[in-house]
Amino acid sequence: MKTPSLFVHKRIKILFIIATIVLFCIGGKLVYTTIFAHAYISDKAMEMWERSFPIASKRGSILDCNGNDLVYNEPTMSVAVIPYQIKDKSVVSKKLSAILNVEEKRIFEKINKISSIVLLHPEGKKISYQDAEKIKKEELKGVYLVQDYKRIYPYKERLASLLGFTGIDGDGLAGIENYYNSYLKGKNGTLNYVSDAKGGFFQGIETHIVPPSTGFSLRLTLDSRIQDVLENAADIAMKKYSPEEIYMVAMDPNNGKILGIGNRPTYDNNNYQNYSSDIYNRVLPVFSSFEPGSTFKAITFASAINEKVIDIDKDTYYDKGYEIVKGRTIKSWKKGGHGLQTFLEVLQNSSNPGFVEISRRLGSERLYQYLVNFGVGNKTGVDIAGENKGIIFSKSNFDELNAAVSAFGQGIALTPIQLVTAFSATINGGNLLRPHILDAILNTNTGEEIYSYPLTIKNTVISKEASKTMRRALESVVSKGSGRRAFLEGYRVGGKTGTAQISENGVYLDGQYILSFIAAAPMNDPKVVVYFAMKKPKNCIQYGGTTVGPIIQEILSEILPLLNVKKDYSGIEKENTWMDVKTYKVPNFIGLEKSKVKSTHFKFVFNGEGNKVIDQLPKVGEKIEEGKTIWIMLGE
Repeated sequence: MKTPSLFVHKRIKILFIIATIVLFCIGGKLVYTTIFAHAYISDKAMEMWERSFPIASKRGSILDCNGNDLVYNEPTMSVAVIPYQIKDKSVVSKKLSAILNVEEKRIFEKINKISSIVLLHPEGKKISYQDAEKIKKEELKGVYLVQDYKRIYPYKERLASLLGFTGIDGDGLAGIENYYNSYLKGKNGTLNYVSDAKGGFFQGIETHIVPPSTGFSLRLTLDSRIQDVLENAADIAMKKYSPEEIYMVAMDPNNGKILGIGNRPTYDNNNYQNYSSDIYNRVLPVFSSFEPGSTFKAITFASAINEKVIDIDKDTYYDKGYEIVKGRTIKSWKKGGHGLQTFLEVLQNSSNPGFVEISRRLGSERLYQYLVNFGVGNKTGVDIAGENKGIIFSKSNFDELNAAVSAFGQGIALTPIQLVTAFSATINGGNLLRPHILDAILNTNTGEEIYSYPLTIKNTVISKEASKTMRRALESVVSKGSGRRAFLEGYRVGGKTGTAQISENGVYLDGQYILSFIAAAPMNDPKVVVYFAMKKPKNCIQYGGTTVGPIIQEILSEILPLLNVKKDYSGIEKENTWMDVKTYKVPNFIGLEKSKVKSTHFKFVFNGEGNKVIDQLPKVGEKIEEGKTIWIMLGE
């Protein structure tokens, strides 16, 4: 039997061993935490107590092809609060609500949150400098003004549909801003600090900054000067004709670069909230598709030339005023028809029966394949959101009648960008290109080019020889045919008119048209294609050539000098009608005495002192309309 003293001694020994093990574990833990795990535990502690103020990043700019700002950033302020630092939340919420012009209850609910930092969003986001100054003067503890940026669109209603806009968070919501958002958007930075239990700054520990990174900038193919020309034309047309919609595109036919694009109605993207989403969510030249009417005859004509089913100068067609296809009568716009014509004259006169004959010569199967090759029924791939693919008959339903009406632009539907792309292929040597608005992506800080949009040839649709013939044919339409109202003295303009009856639910509306004109210049070396169309215009003659022709003429008269296109009088002479004003070459008056400056065609205004002509405007050899004024500079 064990004695009590031995039993006690044994228990003490066991307790000592246990205590030693416990102390060893504690010591080991201390050693581990202070030496081996110090950095890890310190970082975890910092994560618990560290707080961050956001530092807004700059979004990339959007530039035109000449480096002019289309969209830029303006510095502004946003409001952030640290709730723990606010002693009287009622007073602070009252003062902030008065400055920010919002309900006091909304501010109070936000600053009363259990959170380390609260951004007053959207009420205190991107506030004016005036409001920022008012907040600053109040010296409200726990209320901070942090750097932010506001997106500025200097062109306002002009370019709005294309450029789009950003939301309150800085993300692109429409237009280019949305399409290229991932490139334009920067990455926000932070100002990090360690807070105490009350949310204040912990003294003795330095703050550190994670700097924001700026987004990439975009250089577009668009030329703001050309865009201004289009916008001015649209403004005048809206006042004069009050159409429901206007569509306009200018493109370089050799590379697919969009030089200008726009529409009416439009909106101010600085205040997009004041407009319907039906207006700001659509770029009409890529969204809206409709029957192109006679402008599409250029595509059919090019197909026929390429297939050599017509000789435009030698082959003839007698237009009796109508053609009957599968029991349907297709009439000419001219009562009784145009009589005997060459096929060049069929295009000049925009004869629908003549194009029925062309469709017969091509045949349904071959014509259908050309429609597909020219991109009808397929998206162009343009880098603008919301593109419509248009409408084309199914191949199985493309019979003789559907081929006939398609040949002159009925029964099919194209967007303006599809038509401009297809038309460009008829005059650029035969290449169907992918149109694009992006020219390059740039490093915002250095201006270095990160990416350049490539030339993309989607298809070769006609031969170079056929394209050369098309340029001559289209120039003759403007010089001698239905497009004479777009004739521009000194510039070789070619194009095609369009008067498309509007259909709804399969029924054509009486007296409701889309008037259009598509043109290119100069036709010996095309630099630009321009398309302008109006839906349901009022107070005008309902013919594209008559009403839209002069608009195209004015647009090209301003665009061509911007593109450094020199005047060339070697083109096809204009064939005047009794309604046309005659034009004459300006004689050389330089060196003559004032008394000998005379003309039966022109008026004169004399400037300067002296008796001898030392200069004149317009210059010698230019053609101007009869009755116009020549300015004469006199000297000795």
